[in-house]
Amino acid sequence: MGNILWVASYPKSGNTWVRAFLENYIQNQAQPIDINTMHTISTAESAAHRYQHYLPKDKTATTELTLEEVSVLRPQVQADIAHQANGTTFVKTHNYLGEYNGHPLHNSSVTSGAIYVVRNPLDVAISMANYFGYSIDEAIAYMAEEMTGTPNEAPHVPQIITSWSMHVSSWTADDASKLILRYEDMLDDPKKVFRKVESFLGLKKDPVRLKNAIKHSSFAQLKAQETKLGFVEKHENANAFFRNGGKHQWKTKLTPEQVQKIVATHYEQMKRFKYLPAGM
Repeated sequence: MGNILWVASYPKSGNTWVRAFLENYIQNQAQPIDINTMHTISTAESAAHRYQHYLPKDKTATTELTLEEVSVLRPQVQADIAHQANGTTFVKTHNYLGEYNGHPLHNSSVTSGAIYVVRNPLDVAISMANYFGYSIDEAIAYMAEEMTGTPNEAPHVPQIITSWSMHVSSWTADDASKLILRYEDMLDDPKKVFRKVESFLGLKKDPVRLKNAIKHSSFAQLKAQETKLGFVEKHENANAFFRNGGKHQWKTKLTPEQVQKIVATHYEQMKRFKYLPAGM
């Protein structure tokens, strides 16, 4: 059995919120953990420093690696993460669950399971536009591309994202050893949803610890910390990482044409997760 439990999601869908809950629950401190040290029990598999050790002699930085070269190294880097862990370690990923040119994006031999967070693509489009400096239409187009991803930047190697629908389908097609969470349910009933996380991890029911972890990882708490201290994971194009965090923003932010385009592209998965607007 592997040591990696993936915390997976399409970008801007609640990945950081889940990791904040896990950090606060497991550390179980009297005060909220510092979001800028949120790597005691978790890490990001795309962190460039993990690949640095494996650079060919003719390269000095991970930004010089091709996507193919990164893909070849990925399983070994993930094996390193698992072997260095003291028990289960939570690893953030935005990669879809699949392969790139025959190379697996997630090393199954060191994987124990996954928590996957899905969010209404109508709201994801707005969040992505604000975060990455896109227009709404650019965000909608990005979410429809079958083989899109993130760039090769100094802090992180590229990730293979794919379209919103393909990403969701890849992670949720088989529920074995996975916990699937809807972002909106996390907002509506965090106690119920995070109790599922507690149970999924095989932890004994602890209402006080659960309540404190939910309180310490609330959106208001995370946003307040970022306002005061900044957040190391914030993209350079974003004014803030924790911006709104709500649901149904699309009702006032998207045009009917934009809603229709998203629904037409992602109808199957939106219907499956009850995201279709009324009458569609």
